[in-house]
Amino acid sequence: MYTKPAADSQQTFFFSLGETLDRRHPLFILARAIDWGVFEEAFGKLYSPTFGRPCKPVRLMVGLLILKQIRNLSDESVVGQWAENAYYQHFCGNAQFTPCAPCEASELVHFRKRIGEAGAELIFKESIRINGDDAKEAHVVADTTVQEKNIAFPTDAKLARKIAAKCAKIAEEEQAKVRQSYTRTLKKLALDQRFRSHPKNKAKARRADRKARTIAGRLVRELLRQLPAQNRWSADLALFGRVLAQRRDGKDKVYSLHEPEVRCIAKGKERKKYEFGSKLSLLKTLTTDVIVGALDVRDAYDGNTLAPALAQSERLTGVRAKTATGDRGYKGPKEIGGTRIQVPGTFKEGTTQYRRRRLRHDFRRRAAIEPVIGHAKSDHRLGRNFLKGVAGDAVNGMLAAAAYNFKRMMNKWKRTASLFVGWLLRLFSANPVCHHAYAV
Repeated sequence: MYTKPAADSQQTFFFSLGETLDRRHPLFILARAIDWGVFEEAFGKLYSPTFGRPCKPVRLMVGLLILKQIRNLSDESVVGQWAENAYYQHFCGNAQFTPCAPCEASELVHFRKRIGEAGAELIFKESIRINGDDAKEAHVVADTTVQEKNIAFPTDAKLARKIAAKCAKIAEEEQAKVRQSYTRTLKKLALDQRFRSHPKNKAKARRADRKARTIAGRLVRELLRQLPAQNRWSADLALFGRVLAQRRDGKDKVYSLHEPEVRCIAKGKERKKYEFGSKLSLLKTLTTDVIVGALDVRDAYDGNTLAPALAQSERLTGVRAKTATGDRGYKGPKEIGGTRIQVPGTFKEGTTQYRRRRLRHDFRRRAAIEPVIGHAKSDHRLGRNFLKGVAGDAVNGMLAAAAYNFKRMMNKWKRTASLFVGWLLRLFSANPVCHHAYAV
């Protein structure tokens, strides 16, 4: 059930966070800059007006999601630190300090599922809005990156052992009698599969791989024979059969049992040839470095990601980009919906010197998106995606981009405050008479 936000206009006998905290603190300023009414109006429709348990305040849940991404925290950590940090509580709408957790960490999971991709895009749109005119630049830079899923490096041998272990667990829960559990056999095979790169161990490791796959297939077939046709494990058993049937050079492979949608993406990096996750298309302004587009595109070719990315940017900013500069991976159409696509290459005959200088400047400036991606990965949880499923990929990408934009404005306000304080110190140190008058 949706509950209306409590009125905070009434005075209290106790101290108020809004009156005691430092007003120059970036989180204090950010709490004033965000239009929280947009979220309450949009997300209030997702709750029943009369039935069910009263929900937590929308500002509290949205604030926790923003703080989680800005501070690079887990759900458990942000809920625990909220009870210790007065600025966190003021940011989430508390008038007085509350020394207890605001909610269970799992409630953030339910709230993310409730608002979905549209809700994450609304938070992203608000992060663009508070950047003002910096986000309305007509020239953007495009690039793609991979947000890796929280999975181990996949190998077919490891998946076969996991399938055998899960089949044993299913048989135990359903009280199905299998002829053999193969527990000790799989443990010996795991020892044989080690150090496969050594010349003396290659043949033994390959034999162990085939044996583990055979055992896993045998257990899956036994469960299919003993369990009814329609059971709660049908989807899992179908996934197990798909994994055991795939081969090394096959397509649409499964790399994880708990994240079967993961894609293997080769980005041409020497230190990491393959990354396992999904591809995220990012758009940022050319000179002000505001992220104005963050769209999950799975494993699409870079050139095919520009049309939906530019459409999202126009939807969020209200401005259609005049030019989009990308790297050589964006070869393809030269114009999309009125936006000119600029890709490095040989200049055509007849190109003026001014135009060549302009293009060289844009191509050099294009490289500025790389540190933006680096900061989003290292500081705002884009480097490792812990959210589940395809929807989790889209939500994590947009929330990481929103956190980058929020942090950009916080740093801007911090620099402005330090410049103002430095100007006052220089003013009063250079004019002692004025300083004396100020003291009086």
